[in-house]
Amino acid sequence: MSDNLPAIPGMNNGVASTGGASSGNGFLALAGRTAQLAASALFLKEGMHLLRSHMQANANAAMRLSEMCGQAEVEPRFTSMIEDTSTALTGVAEASGEMVNAADAVDTDARGFNSAHDREYRPGYEASNGSGVRQAKPGFYRRTGRRS
Repeated sequence: MSDNLPAIPGMNNGVASTGGASSGNGFLALAGRTAQLAASALFLKEGMHLLRSHMQANANAAMRLSEMCGQAEVEPRFTSMIEDTSTALTGVAEASGEMVNAADAVDTDARGFNSAHDREYRPGYEASNGSGVRQAKPGFYRRTGRRS
């Protein structure tokens, strides 16, 4: 995991902190994990943009080299090998573009999930923290069958 990721409440070195409201499947832990997922997707997207531009520049350079080799009447099999390299580099550039789209979708979905989770569960989280009464751990009622 990158050291460049922002600090996220409820997280400790990329792992949900133990104890308190941020443990396990608690409100803050889940919000922290989805926020980290979104941040990771953004870093992946940035890296893929850099890779795409680098591979496209290399593909263009290889194509220019093959054209110069053709003008210099270099043996055709070598010129063909350079053209194949250019085609392969273009393929990597296109694939990294697809990764950018996938990372963008993960970021969007994680942010949407975080927003929906916050709308659904923040009122209960705030009420339980504001009540001063110790609450059952998250998932307790589901395990005992007392709630559906």
